[in-house]
Amino acid sequence: MREKTLNILQAAQKRGYAVGAFNVTNLETIQAVVEGANRLKSPCIIQATNKTMVYLGDKILGEMVNLVIENNSDKKTPIGFHLDHGASLDEVIRAIDLGMDSVMIDASRKNFQENLRITQQVVAYAHKRGVAVQAELGNVPYLGREEQNINWEEFMTDPEEAKQLVEESGVDALAVGIGNAHGFFRERELPDWDRLIKIKKLIPNIPLILHGASDWSAEKVSQAVDRGITCFNVDTDLRIAFITSLRDSLKDDYGLVDPRKVLSKAREKVQEKVQEKILMFARKK
Repeated sequence: MREKTLNILQAAQKRGYAVGAFNVTNLETIQAVVEGANRLKSPCIIQATNKTMVYLGDKILGEMVNLVIENNSDKKTPIGFHLDHGASLDEVIRAIDLGMDSVMIDASRKNFQENLRITQQVVAYAHKRGVAVQAELGNVPYLGREEQNINWEEFMTDPEEAKQLVEESGVDALAVGIGNAHGFFRERELPDWDRLIKIKKLIPNIPLILHGASDWSAEKVSQAVDRGITCFNVDTDLRIAFITSLRDSLKDDYGLVDPRKVLSKAREKVQEKVQEKILMFARKK
């Protein structure tokens, strides 16, 4: 069933586990996330970026998500719908209009005061419409955008600034940087656990989100959850599962001309990955 993303995050925070926020790009990945969550009867979050909104069309994306959830066999599993890495108020407005109940405003590349100003603007707009807001503080690097040998101290979240941002913006959730990185960027050798503990201590009631942790081991995930992470974003691993399946299906069968055969296999592989991640995030010591 459709559920408020913030409710899902707060329930996980209260009970000491984490949920997965899974990026979707087409019908098959939406189906894979919903079916994976329902198979395990575990809450999760469907999320999409502006690129996916443009690719599918705003209304089509919104209708697809609602219809897949509504027509799935188990309608009791809580599933949220979230905008990932919104870059502007315009993108946030579009996401809210198509039916997302939670939005991320990513002004993390701005200086602190500008990040705060933009976040306040988004919070004011979204909260009037019953929509939760996630902000990001600190930078999570991308391959191709930053050099591999970076100064992590300049990228990670400042705990005192995190407290100020939350208090002065009224934001509902916060994405933090503790040495994590998007995609194939080389991460910090060890996450800065002390930094995460301090952030959690300063803003104990705010769900903390970790981006760029698709490939984290179960041990690292468990340590992050123990120190306050409530949600992990998963994008790259789902893309790899989908594309690898397509390549494997097509590489030797040149007579295959039915897209449904290859797409259904790719959907199964994404669903397997979704279930693997849900079990990992929800595991308690």
